Amino acid sequence: EECGWDGGDCVVGDYPDCHVDYPRLINDGICHNRLFHSNGQTYEGYNTEECGWDGGDCVEFNDKYPACAVDMPQYVGNGVCYGSFILDTGQLLDGYNSEECGWDGGDCVIDDYPDCHVDNTG
Repeated sequence: EECGWDGGDCVVGDYPDCHVDYPRLINDGICHNRLFHSNGQTYEGYNTEECGWDGGDCVEFNDKYPACAVDMPQYVGNGVCYGSFILDTGQLLDGYNSEECGWDGGDCVIDDYPDCHVDNTG
């Protein structure tokens, strides 16, 4: 704020109260919640009301999984069952294989065994 949001470079056009480090990620077709940089930095604020739920990218996810609080929503329902996993940056991500997240959007449900939820299917 003291620097005018980098002279306006970090302000997202349609969302004047949205101030994120990578504005080009708003409305890019991927639901972002928290970003992890290889330098250890964490960038947040994309999936917020001020940023229009990531420019609309997170609306469907938020409607479908309102209590699913994961760092990288784009991994929910992507065809891979995630229990807990570690990014290249060393960041532990968990919570995907939970009831709140629909058992990773159904990725952790075994066909013919709907009450069986595994950490990795593949």
